[in-house]
This record gives sequence, C-alpha cells and structure tokens, in this order.
Amino acid sequence: MQITFSAAALPKTGAIVIPVFEDGGKPGAYDDLDKASDGAIARAVKASAFKGKKGKILDIVAPAGLGNSRIILVGAGASKDFAALDAEALGGNAAGTLLAGRDKNAAIALSGLTAKKLAADELAARVAIGAKMKTYRFDKYRTKEEKDDKPVLAKIAVQTASTKAKAVFAEYDRINDGVFLTRNLVSEPANVLYPDSFAKQCQALSKLGVKVKVLGEAEMKKLGMGSLLGVGQGSVRESKLVAMEWLGGKKGDAPVALVGKGVTFDTGGISLKPGPGMEDMKWDMGGAGAVTGAMAALAGRKAKANVIGVIGLVENMPDGNAQRPGDVVKSMSGQTIEILNTDAEGRLVLADALWWTQETYKPSVVIDLATLTGAIIVSLAHEFAGMFTKDDKLAKQLDAAGAAVGDKLWRMPLTKTHDEMIKSDIADMQNIGGKGAGSSTAAAFLGRFIQEGVSWAHLDIAGMAWKTKDAPTCPKGGSGYGVRLLDEYVRANHEG
Repeated sequence: MQITFSAAALPKTGAIVIPVFEDGGKPGAYDDLDKASDGAIARAVKASAFKGKKGKILDIVAPAGLGNSRIILVGAGASKDFAALDAEALGGNAAGTLLAGRDKNAAIALSGLTAKKLAADELAARVAIGAKMKTYRFDKYRTKEEKDDKPVLAKIAVQTASTKAKAVFAEYDRINDGVFLTRNLVSEPANVLYPDSFAKQCQALSKLGVKVKVLGEAEMKKLGMGSLLGVGQGSVRESKLVAMEWLGGKKGDAPVALVGKGVTFDTGGISLKPGPGMEDMKWDMGGAGAVTGAMAALAGRKAKANVIGVIGLVENMPDGNAQRPGDVVKSMSGQTIEILNTDAEGRLVLADALWWTQETYKPSVVIDLATLTGAIIVSLAHEFAGMFTKDDKLAKQLDAAGAAVGDKLWRMPLTKTHDEMIKSDIADMQNIGGKGAGSSTAAAFLGRFIQEGVSWAHLDIAGMAWKTKDAPTCPKGGSGYGVRLLDEYVRANHEG
C-alpha cells in the first residue's frame, strides 16, 4: 500500500474520505464537495442516522455533480477527546471501507480539520498509519481467489497542509514494518515456519544492522539447557535458540532484554490437546514473533538504546522419544523440574532462555512475552494481556506504554502463595501448580529463573496474539500485539 501526503487539491476521480466530528468539526473539503454536488452530501447526511459518532460510516456512492466514485464520511467522535489512537482508528475504519470497494486510488481530506490533542502533522501521520495497518492481508497461499474478492486499493493520498507529516509517518511506518513481520510470522503454517526456518527469518534482520546468533541443540546441550531441549525432543525438527542484538545506545550500558516463547507448533505432547482448535497452535510462537517484530522496529527506526531479543524455538510433538509426564529435567540454572503436564511447555522453554539471556548479556531489565496459558483468556478474555511483575515501577512503565499504543495490559497477582503451589515432592519444582491461578503459578515458575537484582516482567499474551474478528486497525488473524508496546517502552524509558 502506497501512502502519500500532499497539500494539493483533492482528486476529481476516485474515492474521498472526509472525517466528521460530532460537534460539527470537519475539513474544508466537506463544504467544497457539498457545494460542487449541489448539496448532495448534506442531503445524504440528513436522510441518514449519521451524526459523526466514532466509527460510524456514511458511504455516498456516485454523488451527483462530482466525478468521484464515492464520498465516504467517517465519524470521528468528540473533537475535544480525539487523540492519537482515535486518529489511527479513523484511518483504519476509512481503509476498511475503501478495501470493500473497487477504487484503486483514494484520498483522505484532512486540511482544515483540527483536534485539541493533536498537531496537524501528528494527526495526518496517525490517520495514515492506521489506514496502512488495516490494509494488511495474509493471502500468499490463496491460488484461486475470485477476482472480485481481492482488494484493488493501491494508493491512499492524505491531504494535509502540514509539511512534517511525511517525516512523522516514516518513523511510524518503520515500527509498522515490525508489526507486519510479526503478523506474517504468526500467520504462517507450522509446516513452513518451524525452528530452523524461523531462525532464518531472524537472520534476515542483519540487513537492518541487527547482529543475530543462532544456537543449535548440540550447543544448548553443552550449556545444560535440559528444560528447553526436553520440550523439543519429540520432534524431528531441531530446536533453536536465537539472540538478536541491537546496540544503538551508549557503549557499556546494560541492555534491555526481550525474551519470547517460540513454540512453532504445540500438540501438547504426550498430554495431547483436543483435536478441535489444535490448528490454532501454529501461533503458539506469538511471543517470539512479537520479540522479532520489536527488534525489526527498533532497528528500523535506529533506536538509541541497547536491546537484546532472545527467542526459544521448539516444536512440541508426541512421538516415541517425547517427554513424558513424570519426567524430571535439569535446567541450565541447575534447578530441576518435575514434568506433570507436557502441555505446560512454554514455561520450560522460557526457563532456559531467560537464564541464558541473563548469564550472557547481564541485562538491567528482562521482559518476556508468551502465549502461555488459557487461564489468562478466562480472566481477561481478548481485551488485555496479563502482566506479572513484583516491580511497581516497571509495571507503571509498561502499563503507560501499552496505553499509549493500544496494546492493553492488566496487572495480575504474583505472590509467595503462587510460588508455593509449584513445589514438587521429588524435584525443585513442578511445571504446573494445580487447579487454580494457572496464569499466576506459570509466572511464579518463570520467576524462579530470574536472577537477584534483575527487574523482570512476564506478559501472558495468549488472548492477544490472534484476532478472532476485525478491529479498526487490524483485520482478523495475527495481530502483531506486543511490537508497538515494546518499542514504546524502550522509547519512553531507555532512550535519551
């Protein structure tokens, strides 16, 4: 999708999008087009229920007196409340309507539109990036799609008097490259995206200046990563550990470490999942996908911070060599783990990935992301990711970052009681904690692999990595959740 910015007059053909506030605020194009169409727009508004409410659309097809195919009015809500995420949603709603039509080119009229909370350049850039985010489509495997079902929209021209909007958009677009990368990774089927091929995708980030290191099973065995390797031992595909380094900050400054669960397919292992819905387990690598996308975003915009992304990549399969319930494994930390359920595998992958990251890079902050538990969806549905941390300052920083970009978080409890629930009779711990508080006991398990003095947060994104229905800036499918959250956290707290 090509996005351009111009102060030139609106095109005489194609579709034109006009935002309208509930209090009557609108760009100058509204009156100009209404006059040119002999009042057709005003009559259409009067005949409809359109009042400018947020997200509402009035699509005026082939208006009399104009050569344009459509004039699309998009409700923007109350102008006094209109902020960055509202502008993105407006752009996304506009793009969604445009994609359903047959126009190859469209314009969004913003000249003369004002909002108290947004400067003109920020308003235009946010509308534009929201539109682009909505145009994402994963269609590489569709070979017989009906011509009329495939969108034809190729270009959106944003009309604005701002001369800085293009530059502001360019930085958002680099971040969006990371979002789209994550959506692609999460959408790929498991026969295409598996540990080795995922690692190769990470290596492609070297063109952005990211240094990539890949560890195979032999190297991990020497390091004593029995926890991670135990998960993948039932698969014919070799497990991998990938480290991505972006050192854009001061030399010698301790980095921020982002660690992601990368189970490229999760059958549950010997503790086999039910068949219905198992196909969704291709996106059980959503945490690793988010970390990879975040590293692409940070490198793409040349973030002035030292950030390390580490992902543990495995397949959890139930063959004759698979890990069994009742097995005991030894982690890289030296701690032993009794496996009571082989479907509680993500925490086993993260245990060694977290320890190795701390031993190798000595980070000041560690944030892990994982599609870890179904219990978090029971608690928070698909509205929030669960945040677990004992660091109040880090919790506030992450919560603020999530609110700023729309990647919502909800802090969940993590107490000594949850840690006691994972005590084992024969090992240092067991990998599940019983019937209740499944998300908190999983977080408590991970907490045992965080070293003294390291600030740490665990984000359970099981309900957020995949959209089951369309949203204003994200079509159904892989969401890219976490990329913008991590980028904003780094920007706000670790860049000078």
